[in-house]
Amino acid sequence: QVQLVESGGGSVQSGGSLRLSCAASGYTYSRYCMGWFRQAPGRERDGVATIAGIDSGGRISYADSVKSRFTISQDNAKNTLYLQMNSLKPEDTAMYYCAADPRFTCNSVVVARSKYWGQGTQVTVSS
Repeated sequence: QVQLVESGGGSVQSGGSLRLSCAASGYTYSRYCMGWFRQAPGRERDGVATIAGIDSGGRISYADSVKSRFTISQDNAKNTLYLQMNSLKPEDTAMYYCAADPRFTCNSVVVARSKYWGQGTQVTVSS
């Protein structure tokens, strides 16, 4: 079965960096759209970035709030998704989740409806 396990969260000061990882197993990784989402307390879950499977061209998209600061990438040999987060701000504080979706259309709206999610990793940015 599909399993997604996030890691790499932690506490950093404003302006710092973190790299999140999401180890995937149980499916053909290269055929799935992968996405990072985040949810702060009392707020809805928001899409952060998505990356299409390499078999679908690997197209990448970002939420406006993280463009130029965050970079999504994947290592198909390791079945692992990454999110490099630079210039972190207190408003980036949230639980971060990865998700996988087998549909061809790869964007946050589609992936948000996926049934495959990791357990989340907490990111806390202090000012």
